This record gives sequence, C-alpha cells and structure tokens, in this order.
Amino acid sequence: MRLAKQACTTSFALFTATCLMALPAQAGRGCDELPARPDQLQHALSLALKVRTRLETSQQQVAIVARVGRDMSKYGLRYSHAALAWRDHPQGRWLVVHELNECHSDRSSLYNEGLGNVFLDVVENEALLLTLPAPLQARLAERLRHPGRMHEARYNVVAYPFSTRYQNSNQWLLETLAGALDDTGRLNNRQAAQEWLKVRGYQPSVIRLRTFSRLGGRLFNENVAFDDHPTNKRLAGKIAVVTVESIAEFLQAQQSLISREVIRLE
Repeated sequence: MRLAKQACTTSFALFTATCLMALPAQAGRGCDELPARPDQLQHALSLALKVRTRLETSQQQVAIVARVGRDMSKYGLRYSHAALAWRDHPQGRWLVVHELNECHSDRSSLYNEGLGNVFLDVVENEALLLTLPAPLQARLAERLRHPGRMHEARYNVVAYPFSTRYQNSNQWLLETLAGALDDTGRLNNRQAAQEWLKVRGYQPSVIRLRTFSRLGGRLFNENVAFDDHPTNKRLAGKIAVVTVESIAEFLQAQQSLISREVIRLE
C-alpha cells in the first residue's frame, strides 16, 4: 500500500493551489497521458470548489464523492469512480482517500488527494455527492485512519464483488463502508466484509460483455481479468461488478443514505 502524503493549507488565498489539487500527478491515469490542458484544470478546480463548498455548508465529516470518469452509458451506468472525502484528514481539510489503478497495470495503491485531482480526468463536469448518517460518518473516519485493512493491491477493473482475488476502486470503498456499517467493529478483513454484504443483500451491477469484448480486454489490458467470476456467469457474459450506483442503492436499502445530490458546473 502506498499513501501519498500532502499538506493542505487553510489559507483561502492558497486554497485552489494547495487544497483542491494534490500529488501524485499520474495516480489512476495512464502513464503516457499528456498533462492537463488549462481548461481541464480550470473545470476541475471549479467543480472541486463547488463540491467543497457544499460539503462545508452541510457540515459533513465523511462523504462519498463520485465522478464521470468515462462514458458508461452503454452499461446503463453514469458514474465510474467513487472516493471518500474526509473533512479532518490528518494531511489537510477535505482530502479524499481512494484506491487507484497504477498506469493501467494489474496493481493499485491507496491515495490521499485533493478534490481537484478527482475531477481532473473526466468526460463530464459533474459530481455525485452521497451524504451519510452522522454515526456512520464517525465510524468511517476511524476506519480511514487505517484504510489499508480492506485493500488488495492486485487490481482488476471488473473484479468479482464476492472474491478476494482482486479488487477495483469501488470495491475497496464498498468493503470499507461495510466495516463501518457493521457497528460491532468486527469486520476487519475483506472476506468478512464480503460475507456481511451477502447477508445484508448487496446486489452488484451486472454488465453484459460479448465474448469478443471479454477476450480482447483480457489479452490487451493487464488490469482486466475474468477468472474470479463464477464460470456459468462468465460464459454467459454476465459480469457482476461493484459500481457507484450499486453502492448508492445498497446504502438506501440499509437506510444509511441521507441524500444524493448531483453537482454540475453551470
């Protein structure tokens, strides 16, 4: 596990330079990508500022923030990636903690980043903000002090939700949520979290992939694997994955979702 550390000043004059943006520059992105254009940077900062302002006015401690990082419409999905925004992060106010894939490889790390980084690599200037009950927020804040307990470095963008072989970014968030939702404090590993999610009725999203898509993805992308999925589902092209939408639906079913708010640039 690698946690990128940043300091974040509370001075408003330096706010956009230090609180909304953070290192590392290539976390979760292709290592051969070009630097962000000025307009991309401006949009990322503007959206991040709107999200941060909303978080401040709603007096949240921990919230879920999601982005439209890729076009998922053909799968009936809108948001590609979610992160946990933490008000009192030890390295600065309103940093996010999330799992990110390393340069399209089969590895991931956990990162602390500014909100601006979250919205730097998107296809739409839109954020989804999920707010949670105060007791759940408090337990999440404690979990985020040791975020690695639910982290698996072997990354798979289509990781099966009920296998510990791999993990994708949204799966880390869901399993961390499970540990906090169970107020006994006993869910301290991935297997226990997944069993708890099964019992509580978590339903992953199911995307349909043709044979050609599955084979092509496996051959040409190191971060795609299907060998953790049940054979019958895999052969039928029914691939179950943890998505932002399935996380929101589960929270609502558990009566643990206070609000769901879409924030866009004007």
